[in-house]
Amino acid sequence: MKKNSLVYNAIGLLLLTATACSDDPGLEPDDSNKKEYGEEWYTGGKVGTIFNSSSRAYKQPMDIINDDPVLYRAFMRGEEMAGKSYVSAEGTGYSGLGPAYIRKSCIACHPSYGGHSQRVDKFDTSDSRNGYLLMIYDPTSPTNALASKYFTGMTQTRAVSPFKPPIDESGVDLQWKQYVDEYGNKYEDGTPYSAGTSYEGTLIYPVITVAQDAILFKDFDMSKHAASIEATIGIYGVGLLDAISDEDLRAQWAEEQERGYAMGKIGADIDETGLNPYFPGKHPGRFTYLLTRATLDNGPGANALWNITNVTRPERTYNYITDEYAKVMSEDTEVQKILGLSAKNIFDNLTSRELKPEMTQQDFEDFMVWHRGIAVPAARNLDDETVQHGRDLFYDAKCTACHRPSWTTRSNYTPMPALSNQKIFPYTDLLRHDLEMKEPGRVQVCRTTPLWGRGLLQVTSGHTDMLHDLRARNYEEAILWHGGEAKLAKETFRKMSKADREALIKFLGAI
Repeated sequence: MKKNSLVYNAIGLLLLTATACSDDPGLEPDDSNKKEYGEEWYTGGKVGTIFNSSSRAYKQPMDIINDDPVLYRAFMRGEEMAGKSYVSAEGTGYSGLGPAYIRKSCIACHPSYGGHSQRVDKFDTSDSRNGYLLMIYDPTSPTNALASKYFTGMTQTRAVSPFKPPIDESGVDLQWKQYVDEYGNKYEDGTPYSAGTSYEGTLIYPVITVAQDAILFKDFDMSKHAASIEATIGIYGVGLLDAISDEDLRAQWAEEQERGYAMGKIGADIDETGLNPYFPGKHPGRFTYLLTRATLDNGPGANALWNITNVTRPERTYNYITDEYAKVMSEDTEVQKILGLSAKNIFDNLTSRELKPEMTQQDFEDFMVWHRGIAVPAARNLDDETVQHGRDLFYDAKCTACHRPSWTTRSNYTPMPALSNQKIFPYTDLLRHDLEMKEPGRVQVCRTTPLWGRGLLQVTSGHTDMLHDLRARNYEEAILWHGGEAKLAKETFRKMSKADREALIKFLGAI
């Protein structure tokens, strides 16, 4: 799997030269030295911003990566790992898939790496557009607790033969329902929502049902549970979000409690001793829609490389499955016959905590360099008069109550020191808020989505679908689904003139 470092250096230099000399019209030249930019243009700070608005805008390494042959080599290796599909056959460069799994690769859920998948009409994980994760949960629980005795947190719908998936996804039904709000899906001036589109005057939301006979576990009663879908979250800039200090995050939460409105919920403290070599101990959750991951080294990407594919590594020498799954598979006579093993041998192997690592520690560390080092696209057209007006409207509507514009990263971010002391503009408070959406599924109280770079979704990913389940088909609908703690901002937007609404949306597309 490993290649001579001199070869990597040579390849890296060739790639850098080719990029610099490229006449590809999709790549914009870095003209940051030709124009005086204000700090808001540098969404990822001076270190983490890339001036590129092409279809590859979400894939770019930070300049600190490009300038360091060692980091560049690791970044390219990590990117390769994110793009490759894992297989079940042993002895290959990407072996270890299964026994049960969710997808075969990172890019299967994260097209364009930093983007997220688009809204689909059918839950089919073989469809490259579908990056949804399926969740099975208890709707009567105050926290919508997952059915974790039977299913993993992100429900597996695929398996490597002779094993069978916990859910046969042909039994998963996805329906998009129409929703009409109290205003008849019209603005105060009478204009229908999303005017001029093929779907004007409509709002939609998803409803997921799972057939009882699609479930592997015969004693699991689906009628007492519910299912929902969650779209994957963009990857770019997560190293910078990780670099925000716990103290600043707690201070933001305290400030919101004191002001008395749009009071966000902070992530519960998570003990990451043994999981994060740089910052052990307890940290408030800041990643995922429900803030269930506290630091990037134990974050959604670091976990997904293992739990999406079930590929083991030195500190994860066990399968991402439930004991209930192992029990059912070990008792399956067809599985016993094909493997030629007893029920006890199969169960012991599936539940072993000492499996052979299928990924090396160096591979994982290279993956984390890539994960941490993807740049944020610079803001665009902030000096445009309409964009400036939209910015004023965004602030006046108090959108910044949740979409906090800027943070300054901590002074000692040891995983990648160059990301320290950077003023960044992600437009999120990294806290959870209740938007009181119609049938939101498990994510009733959702983390404020970072807005940086989202204006490039159409260019990079071919769509503009947004929100946690992609029910919003554009910025306009995303705003209109804001209720609850954000209802004041939504109502202010509804009462704006058409020109003002367009200006605010143009600002969102610029940041």
